[in-house]
Amino acid sequence: MFEQQPQTLREKVQKLAHQSLDQSNPSAWFDILYAEAKGDAGQVPWAKLSPHPVLESWLNDRPITPEGRSALVTGCGLGDDAETLAARGFEVTAFDISPTAIAWCRERFPDSAVNYCVGDFFNLDPAWQGQFDLVEDSRNIQALPLEVRSQVIEAIAALVAPGGTLLIITRHRDNDSQPDGPPWPLSDRDLGEFSQWGLAEIQRHEFWDGDNTIKQLRVEYRRS
Repeated sequence: MFEQQPQTLREKVQKLAHQSLDQSNPSAWFDILYAEAKGDAGQVPWAKLSPHPVLESWLNDRPITPEGRSALVTGCGLGDDAETLAARGFEVTAFDISPTAIAWCRERFPDSAVNYCVGDFFNLDPAWQGQFDLVEDSRNIQALPLEVRSQVIEAIAALVAPGGTLLIITRHRDNDSQPDGPPWPLSDRDLGEFSQWGLAEIQRHEFWDGDNTIKQLRVEYRRS
């Protein structure tokens, strides 16, 4: 978890994020962080080098027949969630704003079937709209400031195919007060915005970090 990282690393992340926001480029700091890590995943707070356990539990709890089904992992980081979905039989595309992160994925998984590519929430490939049977967004929306939240939610929602599923993994806050981030946890108001773009909430699973101090959610949506 972010709070369990060294103080100097947390301060670096917050400084980079606020500098990018001041420059009106709220996602620019990600590639700076990956590049300065110089191949050390310990310098990337969210890089666990393993898939998110709540994604794995979601997959294990459902009789999914993924063959021939497409999946997209947004903000894929170092690729562990994307590789997990590919191992389950999905045809996976995974993107990240950071060219360094994408190169790192390809180095970690040189024989991967995943289509790794550089992508930007604020300028996604129009050909991706409505094309994916499963879209997973793990902790990306919370890494971007509230000023751009609605824009990112709309962009993610547009990726889900008719009848498709969106899986959101995020920190959660109980009210709409201004959080001090990054990360900036999502509120119920934020999560409710997905309904404006044709997605219905199907299931909500609440979980906590290892110290039982930070509330998090896995929310499943379906496009009718």
